Amino acid sequence: MDLETAPLRAAVVIVSDRSARGERADAVGPVLVERLRGAAFTVEDAAIVSDGVDTVGAAIGSAVAAGARLVVTSGGTGLGPRDHTPEGTAPLLEQQIPGIPEALRRAGAERVPTAVLSRGLAGIAAQPGTGGALVVNLPGSPGGASDGLELVLALAPHVIAQLDGGDH
Repeated sequence: MDLETAPLRAAVVIVSDRSARGERADAVGPVLVERLRGAAFTVEDAAIVSDGVDTVGAAIGSAVAAGARLVVTSGGTGLGPRDHTPEGTAPLLEQQIPGIPEALRRAGAERVPTAVLSRGLAGIAAQPGTGGALVVNLPGSPGGASDGLELVLALAPHVIAQLDGGDH
């Protein structure tokens, strides 16, 4: 990221019924937020929402409307009956970027074979006044989310520069 310009805004959305109800502390959000801050993004504390198409879509939409150029979600990408993060994300994406979730699954599978079961998406959400915002669904596990963010941080500055008209 070009540190001569104003820091880009990012947002973290944690998707967890138990954390949203206060039954379990969120262990993933604080880690992702600190990593994003360390990468020179401006980011508030993670938003925690319950599983569901509408809750996920509303949280991502709110983050994009507030100016986040990068939105990462964690949780709700598996095969469980309440895992609907991809379904809440998909309607917001004008363009999908299949290579990002493919790379996340491939890297995760090197450590945990079940990583290939993630249904997470990545793509570009429209954002007035900009070229758009990068949205990436990360796994819900602390290790998977942290490892996945490493890949996202390697790509996000280039993606956002391209969205803003930069060269390939």
